[in-house]
Parts: sequence; C-alpha cells; structure tokens
Amino acid sequence: MTGVTYDTIIRNGRWFDGTGGPSGIRDIGIRDGRIASVSTGPLDNSGCDRVIDAAGKWVLPGMVDIHTHYDVEILAGPSLSESLRHGVTTIMVGSCSLSTIHVDGTDAGDLFGRVEAIPREHVIDAIDRHKTWSNCEDYITALEDRPLGPNVAAFIGHSDMRAATMGLDRATRKGQRPDAHEQTQMERWLTEALDAGFVGMSSQQLLFDKLDGDICRSRTLPSTYAGPRELRRLKSLLRNRDRVLQSGPDLKNPLNVASQLAQSLGIGRRPLKTSLLSAADIKANPQAIRIIGPLARLINRLGGNFRWQHLPVPFEVYADGIDLVIFEEFGSGAAALHLSDEMARNELLRDEGYRRRFRKDYESRFGTRVWHRDFFDAEIVACPDPAVIGKSFGQVGVDRGGVHPVDAFLDLALEHGKALRWRTTISNHRPDLLKKMAAEPGIQMGFSDAGAHLRNMAFYNFGLRLLRHVRDAELAGTPFLSMEQAVHRLSGELADWYRIDAGHLRVGDRADLFILDPERLDESLDGYHEEVVAQYGDLSRMVNRNDPTVEAVFVGGEPVFVDGEPTDVLGHRRTGRFLRADAAPAASTSTKSVSNVG
Repeated sequence: MTGVTYDTIIRNGRWFDGTGGPSGIRDIGIRDGRIASVSTGPLDNSGCDRVIDAAGKWVLPGMVDIHTHYDVEILAGPSLSESLRHGVTTIMVGSCSLSTIHVDGTDAGDLFGRVEAIPREHVIDAIDRHKTWSNCEDYITALEDRPLGPNVAAFIGHSDMRAATMGLDRATRKGQRPDAHEQTQMERWLTEALDAGFVGMSSQQLLFDKLDGDICRSRTLPSTYAGPRELRRLKSLLRNRDRVLQSGPDLKNPLNVASQLAQSLGIGRRPLKTSLLSAADIKANPQAIRIIGPLARLINRLGGNFRWQHLPVPFEVYADGIDLVIFEEFGSGAAALHLSDEMARNELLRDEGYRRRFRKDYESRFGTRVWHRDFFDAEIVACPDPAVIGKSFGQVGVDRGGVHPVDAFLDLALEHGKALRWRTTISNHRPDLLKKMAAEPGIQMGFSDAGAHLRNMAFYNFGLRLLRHVRDAELAGTPFLSMEQAVHRLSGELADWYRIDAGHLRVGDRADLFILDPERLDESLDGYHEEVVAQYGDLSRMVNRNDPTVEAVFVGGEPVFVDGEPTDVLGHRRTGRFLRADAAPAASTSTKSVSNVG
C-alpha cells in the first residue's frame, strides 16, 4: 500500500484482536494514536520513524484491570507504571465502595488507610494537596490534566457518597438512615456519575473491612450500614442505565450472598449488571468453589447479568508482624489491629487472657472463613533471628518444646515487630481448579487490588501469569482455553461488558497494546521484588519484575515502556484518558478489521 504513512509499524508479530477470533501473523500500522492497518502483507514504511520487528513475538491488546485501588496514587503518580509495565493499559478505580469524589482528606484517610493498607497520613496528604474537584466531571478533568499513563475508568463509591452526605460518624452508626434530603443527594450524585460516564457504583457489605482514624476506628465501611430502601433506590438508577454494581457480600450471612446473586435478575424489569467479589478456591472452604460457576450459570440462565470477579493466580499474601487484613475476620485479631499504638498492642499480645481468646478463635472451625488459620502453613521469610527463617510458626512452636502455634507467632511478633516477615497462600492453590475457573463464563478476570496492600501482595502481572498457565497447558497437550480466548478474557470481554472503548486491536481502535515474548512466560513471573513509592514517603512495596517478558507497551500509539524501561513520555505527557461508559468506539467491526495487503 503506497501513499499511506504511519507513525509506527509493528512487523511480523502474532496479532490478537481481543475478540477471541483467530490470531495470525500480521503487520500493524499505527497512525494518530489508532490502529490504521492490520495487514497480512508488509506495510510500506516510507516516512515511518518507528519500525519494530516482532517476529516470534505476540502483539496483544492492552489488558484491562477491573479492580484496583489506585484512587490515591494516581493523584501524585499518574503514570501508574507498575501496571503498565506488565501490559495493563486500562485500569478501573473506585472499587469496594471507596472513591475520592466527595470525601475530604481526613475521611478518605479513614476509609482507605486500614481497609486498603495505604498509610493514612499519605492518603490525607494526597487528597488535601491535590483535590480540586467537587463533582465527577471536575474529577475527570483533574485526571486528564495529569500525565496519565494508562486509561482510567471509574466506579463511584457508595461509602464515599454516604460519608460525604451523612458525615462519617453518622454514616457508620447502626440504625442511622439518611433522611429524605440525604437520600436525594446520594441519588443525585450517582446520577451525575452515570451521566459523566462512570461504569457504575461500588458497594460493600463485607464486615471485616474496618475504618482507620480515631473517631470511627474499627467500624465497618459506611456502605455496610445501608438499609434495603437506600440500596434499592441506588440500584434502580443502575438498572435503568444498564450500569454495573460492584459489590462484596457479607460472607457470614448466607441470605446476603443469596440476595446479591438474586438482585441481578430482572423479573419484570431490566437485570442489574452485578460484579461480585469474589470467585476463589479458598483453603478454608474447599467445597465452596464448586458451586460458584453453577450459581452464576443459573442466575444468567434465568435472565440475570451476573459475574464473579476472580484473581487467576494463587492468592499469596505477605505480612510484617501482625499487620495483615486476614486477622480482621475474627475478634481477637481485630482487637490487636484496633490498637494503632505499638506499646499498647504489645501489651495486649502479652496478656494471657488475650492469648486464650486468640487460640480459641484460631481453633474454631465454625462459620465462614477466608484465612485457613493454620500457622503450619505460614512460612517465615525474614527475621532478625536467622534460625526461624524458612520455617513455619507451627514448626517454631515444635522446636521450642511444643509451644502452641499461636503462641509461637505472638512471641515472634513481640520479639521482632515488623521485622518479622512471613507469607501464606490463602486461596487459588489448586492448579486444576484454576483452569476450570479461567474457562467459566460467569467469572471475570481481575481483582488485582493494584495500588493497595502495598506490603502484603503484588498481582500487577496477573494477566501474564494466566497466559503462562494457558501456554504451559497447550505445550503439555492438555489445553483448557485457547490463547485467543485467554487474551479475550483479559481484554475485550471485560471492555465490552463494562461498555468502555478498550481491550481490542482492530482497525480504528486506540493503539493500546503490548508486545510479548512468549518464550519468557516463565518462572520470572513469580519472583519477589520490592520498589519504593516516592509519593508515600519512599515506602517500600511489593511489585512484580519480569521485564524481558514484555518488550514494549503502547498507550494511545505512544511507547511508554520499551525493554522494561519507561520512555521519556511516561510521567511527562498524558497518554491515557478517562474512558466514559457507553462512549461509542471508533473501531470498525472485527469482520472488517484486516487489510489484505500484498
């Protein structure tokens, strides 16, 4: 093809369009930030300044991360490079009922600090220094005035609206209901968010997410106090606009879980698109995963529009001492985390009465649990005492003459505080069940929590790890998904369900893509790494590093990562944009996306 110029040409890569359709070797031409040509023959590179040889590599649409907590980090660090470097070019903020649209800095600190393990003082500082908005349109403007790295879509948080309307104290008291004016205000704010293109509203009924701060410390999130009328009226706005409710059920209340599933059904009205946390093969309840897929299929067969969110990799968590959210799910653990003063907390951990309560909670096998509560399944990875490194707390107890595992853990936590670092895998530990979940149509890939739990986990590269799982199965002759299906699940499927212009690589689509070396889908994806977060006082957080796997990442046609290094564009010029739900994509249909150019 002559007379056509491109800004970038990617030659001879295996191209995936994000629809699940067949992949193939293609030349891809990029012009003005969009895919201008997908060709079976060579493109004329006259006047093209950037030609990339992708022979032996894959060219994939940028992945979509549907569950992050970047709401705070994005204000002072809008490049969001830890996601970008792994091929994620679209992220969603506003998860778990938490957003920063209406609350002030102090309330945001109380909402995000303990629940998402982002130090409260840094949350307050970020909001107080950077917040210039009071509504959703101004928020979008504020984001797009920053040098965004990836594209951003958003939920508005129910707890954000409730706290700003009622005041955080009233919003977290049992029996307190919004008056008529306050209910109308929340409905007005939700309508404004949907008008602005937010993908929906996030709520939360999970009761072990606790507030930070002093006044409301250890109360659950504001959305957990909402009554049926409040929720019904907000959900009706989502139904009428075909937008999404993201929610987390109260796991200890089977009726709440059933209600969350059933709400997706229309039954004489439009179904409520519902994305529920979460589909996981939990060690503490190994049979639960077997009903998750059938439940989703049943609801959708009856006319619902329901999806579980799922992290398609083992859910491995790390902790410094006793600072880990899993302890919030039982009384003695929550009592320790309630105490922010280290001396007071240590005094509690020494108390024999407290230890008896902890041992009783640890040994209880009644009720729904997320943590398996097995200190023999918890490995010490760092400690000033080298004799315990590599051992479980249970084994340390055995070595110390038969000390109860709880006492071994508490003794070490007292001796070494946050210098005691350990890990355990809570869920998704059985590869065969991970395969089944990855192929389940009622399950969405996501739930990375990127930007939160900075010292506890790192799933920024979860999409690459799924692709490795699929490729390894293909090479072993036991496929459970085609590679095209796997790419679709991580990109186009999500973008289409949330109705945002992302996740595809057809003619006319934005050139949000990455180039992957399939030979480097290897053990490097599992490695442990740390990196500082400059805007959080150089706090060290867990990250992923597998730079040879992703050779280049483009957003809006601009290279933002090449060979594992950020380009000069990243952090200095905006490449991403705010994606409004229902905005008409510019791409042609997939049947017209390939140019047969010889």
